[in-house]
Amino acid sequence: MTTTLTFEKALAELEQIVAKLEKGGISLNESLALFEKGVKMSRFLRGELDKAERKVEILLKDEQGKLRAEEFEPEAEAGTGGEAADDDDDSKD
Repeated sequence: MTTTLTFEKALAELEQIVAKLEKGGISLNESLALFEKGVKMSRFLRGELDKAERKVEILLKDEQGKLRAEEFEPEAEAGTGGEAADDDDDSKD
C-alpha cells in the first residue's frame, strides 16, 4: 500500500527533520540519514512549487498565448507595515 506524498505532508516532514537536526543529540549516522531524507523532501517541494508556478503562468496567458506579467500582491500583506517602515526611514534623512 502506497501513500501519496502531498506538499503539505512533505513540508511537515521536512520541518520535523530540521527540528530533530537542530535539537542534536543523535548519532552521526542518524543525522546523515535525516539530512538525506530532508534533501529528498526539499527537492520534492521545489518540484511541486515549480509545477504550481507553471500552472499560474498558464492562467496568466493572454488570448494570443503570450504571458502577461502581473504583479502579485497578497491581500494579507497589502498596506501592512512593510511600506510604512520604509517611509519612516526616509523621513529621518
